Amino acid sequence: MTTLSDPRQARAFRFIRREFADGVATLVYAFDDGPELIERVTFPGATPIAAGRRVALDAALDLLHLIAGISYYKSGVPGEIRIESTPLDASTASFLDTLYLHGLGEFAYHNKLDLRERIRFPATTVARVPAAFLGLPQHTLVPIGGGKDSLVSVEILKASGAQATAVWVGHSPLIESCAARTGLSTLNIGRELSPILFEYNRAGAWNGHIPVTAINSAILVVAAILYGHDAIAFSNERSASSATLEYDGQQINHQWSKGWAFERAFGELIASRVAADLHYYSLLRPLSELAVAQRFARVSAYDGLFSSCNRNFRILGPKPADRWCGQCPKCHFVFLALAPFMPKPRLLAIFGRNLLDDEALAPGFDALIEYRDHKPFECVGEGVESRAAFAALAARAEWREDALVARFREHIAPQLDPATLALEPLLAPAGEHRIPPRLVPFVFDAHR
Repeated sequence: MTTLSDPRQARAFRFIRREFADGVATLVYAFDDGPELIERVTFPGATPIAAGRRVALDAALDLLHLIAGISYYKSGVPGEIRIESTPLDASTASFLDTLYLHGLGEFAYHNKLDLRERIRFPATTVARVPAAFLGLPQHTLVPIGGGKDSLVSVEILKASGAQATAVWVGHSPLIESCAARTGLSTLNIGRELSPILFEYNRAGAWNGHIPVTAINSAILVVAAILYGHDAIAFSNERSASSATLEYDGQQINHQWSKGWAFERAFGELIASRVAADLHYYSLLRPLSELAVAQRFARVSAYDGLFSSCNRNFRILGPKPADRWCGQCPKCHFVFLALAPFMPKPRLLAIFGRNLLDDEALAPGFDALIEYRDHKPFECVGEGVESRAAFAALAARAEWREDALVARFREHIAPQLDPATLALEPLLAPAGEHRIPPRLVPFVFDAHR
């Protein structure tokens, strides 16, 4: 790559155009006058929609184009953003400023960049007409990620009698297997990133974490309009709103686009700009990670299928080692979170070994409880949850002598306030949410 085509030397990032034909959304970007970065999102079986939904589809495609651009913008983070595809109103521009700044917070932290003066989406004086009520069918899209959280949401929706479709973006045999086990109808949406992005990465462009949940959310808004669904139910719990650390006066949260601030802002934007009767929310928002683990433990149907491991997503192998590496923060946290609620033999069968009886894993678990380290940059619960889980296990005969539990009991717990180690208060639903009223009892009643 020549210096001129290095995105880090670019003056502007351009949103050139977006198109939609035959079920494929084509999203086009570029740095300055460089090569076009073309992404394609495929909606299988999508048929032409009624004229009354065309305005909503156009608005959804515009928003997808603007949000998905974050995958490419971060390669160069130039100081100018040009919108050539559609006029941008002030409220949407403000939303995008916030999304790009906080969604790229971890990326900026690791690359030692300050994006606060670089990200400015240009707004025009265009007036947006309020979104119309489309009369969308009562049917929920529930994104499946292959882990415990989305499967808890599936079981809540099934218990409520709601019509729902399990949906995922990209190819994953593990997710496909979990989706099939739910018994719901399924939808697999394809996403093909521009190959030029990978060329930029290989040549040393800026790279790092992006808010994938925000991109998938925008994809599912398009899907809801195309296929006719009135709700999108993600599975982000209240722990996702907690920052990982503070850096240079900013809260840095690995899970920002899974947090409440994004959910509320994005949900309001969809209702005002795309479709008045399309409801975006997280079904698990009032729950802690431990409360989600407690509910997941009640259902054994997914034991041999699910995985939250970020390193070992080879799948589908017949052995636990094919699904859980046992070394990453996600493996450590899920094991710890499930342990208080699941018979020990069942948990060991899921993971293939006892992670809490391996002294070599102490540094990883220390990070989870924020002991001598900050919380990992992963989708894991708050430190208070991990400490409470350890304290609960330390009081149980079947766990208390395992190496890391004994270490916590003997050396770490005495340094902590016992009042902060209680498990039960963390299991009660609490906080703001956007859950539809008809589903609230199924979330707030812990025994359902």
